[in-house]
Amino acid sequence: MITLLAIAHKKQRNAPMNLLPYAEVSLAQGVEGDIFGKPGKRQVTLLSQQQWQQACAQLQTELPWASRRANLLLDGLEFAPELVGKYLKIGEHLVLELTGETDPCGKMERAHPGLEAALMPAWRGGCTAKVINPGKIRPQDPVQILDSWPNRNLDL
Repeated sequence: MITLLAIAHKKQRNAPMNLLPYAEVSLAQGVEGDIFGKPGKRQVTLLSQQQWQQACAQLQTELPWASRRANLLLDGLEFAPELVGKYLKIGEHLVLELTGETDPCGKMERAHPGLEAALMPAWRGGCTAKVINPGKIRPQDPVQILDSWPNRNLDL
């Protein structure tokens, strides 16, 4: 079973991540209030709890997941190239299309020495997505992988 563990956003470039008890995710803004939520292939960023733990184990440390600066933390799913083009339904209404790998950047080195390199293999840095159907989400919402989404842009 795949579960949404946590939600975060950043209000300004280089600002700290804010953990959220819930979020509205829209076609226009991605995660409401996130500076990078404009429409496009990188509207929402996702991180796998398992892949984050692998990166931390390589560094022999524990770091808060928000150090990665992703919007959503998922449990029970590891990102890989074959997931690109598939859809994630989170909660009752939100649908995201997985669009690609989130490339680690130099900000990861500021979070912890070696983190950028530890996130490079096997999509450990996470996945990018665009919003297909808006919705309100909260931690512990169930997540489903879908091969297609015929109701694109319809409010359920």
